[in-house]
Amino acid sequence: MPHRTPAPSATAEFAHVPVDIATMRTAARRLLDEDAELPSVEELETLTLLLRGNIMLMIPEVEKATLGLPKDDVPRACALACVGESRMRLGLEPGPGLPAGIAHAQRLARSVNALCDHLENLGGDQA
Repeated sequence: MPHRTPAPSATAEFAHVPVDIATMRTAARRLLDEDAELPSVEELETLTLLLRGNIMLMIPEVEKATLGLPKDDVPRACALACVGESRMRLGLEPGPGLPAGIAHAQRLARSVNALCDHLENLGGDQA
């Protein structure tokens, strides 16, 4: 019978890697800048998936950054409200057509920006 080494624990296997806020903000700007070029349907689908993924990464980071803060701390409350709204937006689907898809992706982009703001304000972006 071959000798097997035990698998490393999940925490040892997946060391914390800081989120790339600059890259997330760049993706959000692609839809939010005043002079942003309208994306094609294919590009919009890719951007929407990217923004959803960014939100999914940021939610636990922001929640972690609020740990240890007093329950009545205003920045904590604002950050957790943003987390709740971001979760709600993850559950929404765009309406039919390109304009509705763009509006949906822009709302996701605003959530990404807001989560990045809260993480930076709470000092949670430090590795």
